[in-house]
Amino acid sequence: MAAGRAGALSAIRTRALTKRFRGGQVAVDQLDLDVPDGTVYGFLGPNGSGKTTTIRMVLGLAQPTSGAVELFGETMPAASPSALPRVGALIEGPACYPFLTGQENLARIDAADPTAPRATRDARIDLALERVGLAAARGKRYKAYSLGMRQRLGIAAALLRPRDLLVLDEPTNGLDPQGTREVRALVRELATEGTTVFVSSHLLAEVEQICTHAAVLSRGRLVADGEVSALRSSVSSRLVVTTPDIATAAATLAGLGLTDVLQDAHAVSAPVGTMQPDVACAALVRDGVRVQGLTVERPSLEEAFVALTGEGFDVAG
Repeated sequence: MAAGRAGALSAIRTRALTKRFRGGQVAVDQLDLDVPDGTVYGFLGPNGSGKTTTIRMVLGLAQPTSGAVELFGETMPAASPSALPRVGALIEGPACYPFLTGQENLARIDAADPTAPRATRDARIDLALERVGLAAARGKRYKAYSLGMRQRLGIAAALLRPRDLLVLDEPTNGLDPQGTREVRALVRELATEGTTVFVSSHLLAEVEQICTHAAVLSRGRLVADGEVSALRSSVSSRLVVTTPDIATAAATLAGLGLTDVLQDAHAVSAPVGTMQPDVACAALVRDGVRVQGLTVERPSLEEAFVALTGEGFDVAG
C-alpha cells in the first residue's frame, strides 16, 4: 500500500486528480487525497462538488483528464485486475433485475465475478443478507422492495466477499431511522474487522458519528481533510452566556477582546479563542451581569463545513 502524509498506509491515494468535461467544465480539480488504511473516511461536499465523479475515477469507471489514482499502492487503472477484487462498492444506488428476488439478484452479481468461488456462493449470500437485515426478504422480488430495502441489497452485494475497502455512496439513502442505525453499526463492525470504509454522504451528523476522518470538497477542489476531531477544532468553540442582561454581557465580552459577539433574546455568544471560561465568568459577574448559564459549545462538523466552504450544505449533494 502507499504511504499517506503521516506515514500511514493509504487504501486510496490520488495526486493532482483532475476531470474536465467537454466544454471546459472542471468537475474535479487537482485533487490530492489520502485515505488511511483502516479508517472510516467521510467524503463531503455540496451538490456538484465532484464527489461521485471522484469515486468513479478511483474505481476506474471514469477516465481522469490528468493526475493519478492508486488503490492499495497500485496505480489505476492498470492495477484493476488485482486491486478491484479487494473493493466492494455501492455507487449511485444498486442496479438489479426487478423480476428476480433479492437472493437471485445477489447470485447473478456473484456469478459475474470470475474470482468468486462457486462452492461458497450460497453461504456467502446468506451471510450478506443477514448482515444487512434482509434475510426475511430474500425471496421477495426486487420490484417489491422499498427504496431502503434496495439500498440494503446494494450494500449486501458489496459484502459478498471479504473486502479490504468498501466504498459507499449515500449508504443510508431511503432508510428509516432503525435501518440507518443498523447501517451505522455495520460500518463500525466492518471497520473493527479491518475494512477501510469510504463513505460519501450528505448527512453531516451521520458522518460525525461514524467517521474517523473526512475530506471536504468545494467546487471540485479539496478544502480540508484530516481527522474529524481536527476539522471540528479548525472552527473555534463558542462561549455562550445565558442572562437577562444581554447588552451588558455583550459589552463585557467585547471588552475582554472577544470578537464576533452575537446576541439574541436570551443569550450572548462569541468565539472563545484562548479565553478561559472562568476568567470570562468573573468579568461578567464583576460588571453586574446576572449569569444564568455559561457553557463552551464545541462546533459541529456542519458548522466546520460551512466555515470551510463559505456555503451551506445542499442535501442533494
